[in-house]
Amino acid sequence: MDSDVLPRTADAEAHRTPTPSADDPQWWRSAVIYQVYVRSFADGNGDGTGDLAGVRRRLGYLKKLGVDALWFNPWYPSPMADGGYDVRDYRDIDPRFGTLAEAEALIEEALALGIRTIIDIVPNHVSDQHPWFQAALEAGPGSPERERFWFHPGTGPHGDEMPTRWVSNFQGETWTRTMNPDGTAGEWYLHLFTPEQPDLNWNHPDVRREHEDILRFWFDCGVAGVRIDSAALLIKDPDLPEVGEKQGPGSHPTEDRDELHDVYRSWRAIADSYPGTRVLVGEIWLPDIVRFTNYLRPDEMHTAFNFDFLARPWGAESFRESIASTLAAHAPVGAPSTWVLSNHDVTRPVTRYGRDDTAFAFLKKRFGVPTDPELGLHRARAAALLVAALPGSLYIYQGDELGLPEVEDLPIELIQDPMHHRSGGIDPGRDGCRVPLPWSGEHPPFGFSPDGVQTWLPQPESWRALTVAAQEADPSSTLNLYREALRVRRDLDPDVPLEWWHDTVAVGTPGADDVLAFRRGDFACVVNTGESPVPLPVGAELLLASGPLDGGRLAGNSTAWLRLSAETTDAGASDAVTGAPHTPEDPAAA
Repeated sequence: MDSDVLPRTADAEAHRTPTPSADDPQWWRSAVIYQVYVRSFADGNGDGTGDLAGVRRRLGYLKKLGVDALWFNPWYPSPMADGGYDVRDYRDIDPRFGTLAEAEALIEEALALGIRTIIDIVPNHVSDQHPWFQAALEAGPGSPERERFWFHPGTGPHGDEMPTRWVSNFQGETWTRTMNPDGTAGEWYLHLFTPEQPDLNWNHPDVRREHEDILRFWFDCGVAGVRIDSAALLIKDPDLPEVGEKQGPGSHPTEDRDELHDVYRSWRAIADSYPGTRVLVGEIWLPDIVRFTNYLRPDEMHTAFNFDFLARPWGAESFRESIASTLAAHAPVGAPSTWVLSNHDVTRPVTRYGRDDTAFAFLKKRFGVPTDPELGLHRARAAALLVAALPGSLYIYQGDELGLPEVEDLPIELIQDPMHHRSGGIDPGRDGCRVPLPWSGEHPPFGFSPDGVQTWLPQPESWRALTVAAQEADPSSTLNLYREALRVRRDLDPDVPLEWWHDTVAVGTPGADDVLAFRRGDFACVVNTGESPVPLPVGAELLLASGPLDGGRLAGNSTAWLRLSAETTDAGASDAVTGAPHTPEDPAAA
């Protein structure tokens, strides 16, 4: 049997999932959390689409990688207008992925391996096929059913103008007009995303009660936490002002409103009522770091995604500023930061870091932007060691551990992401980071599905060198680098704070401005974001490097992990290091 494959548990229908262990109530503060985009992880039933059976068969791979928890993108029944973020039923599993009994079995089997489960909750909106919205359409204007959403008359002489000029997060308009039963034009409804995703009215008690019940349902099923999608968007100003009409923090009509904190305090109370620690993780895109960390006060969310680092351009100063500001902002609320390089919405690091503009912004995504994949891979490997060395929790998006690039040549007719279509074809969309994983073999589907089966998005032929099987056989592979990094990381004391180590490179040394260095006790991380090699400190033991050293020096676009001796901290820079690193020049270290 494949070492990464676990047998299916007999009589899955009889499973009731145990509660997660309370042995380590602080597990979430330093956890390594692996994001599973179910549709593209592994196909268990041979239909070309990933499913829960595929995940269950690959739990051994995830255990060997060294992760502490799995975060699943929405697995609920959905028309898939937005990759599952248009939810029709929050208490079931989409038949394309499996059954609720399989989900419970997966939660239990993962927990038996020491891996917890985090699920995605989508509270801002539902599918237009959700029973509530269908009932609202049928009930008509002024009905109680419509009060759960944002139905509103139009403006203008005939009501044919949208209530506001708010811009969608997916570009384009945020209001769609309904049709009355008699065929006349009716009210408008709000959708900050696609028209198939009507926004809920969080000022309505039914909406709040429903989502509290949804939390309890999944906690009862054994999940260890929830990731809250678009967490800062739930509450809207009922006056429907235009953006900018009301000034000051908390006054935006659709974002980061102060009333939100009451919602998450109620959610935290529910989470804390369960044994063990059930975590709340927010997806919060906010430029104001203080407003961001307000959500992480002790009676609200446990953590939130730190997108500031992800969006930063490649460079020592850029990274240092992000790390320092993030840690400083989190300290007063006692929350750990999260570190993430990518997710299902973001251009993969191998491609992003190979471009002239290495920052990330949704509105800058365009077709045909050149990239240097070799440079991007070097930088992605270096960045992986950097974020893994930082205090806090670490998120890994599936496939990043394989060094997968963004797939930028998908046939236009196969692109499903609404961001592409709503931009008029300018934005390439997000499907390029959602292509099914390559597991083994020389040709697609690379073990994702049985031979001859066409996957829901096509895999590049060039991925034959990036399969799990190929990388397991290569000691210098990105997969083996990740495995070794997570092994070393597990031995670090999560409570030891970061201390900047400015004298790692001697003053005046060429390339010193391109170096980022910090220590955590006797562990140190040195990142060379420039092109020229730089010396490493004398007497330090090299634990791990993202690439081969250059004559004993740290090569450009590389990261090294060091174990420091008592003398190292007082020594200047030197070309000498001790120990055998895990690099492409040292296969035996694998």
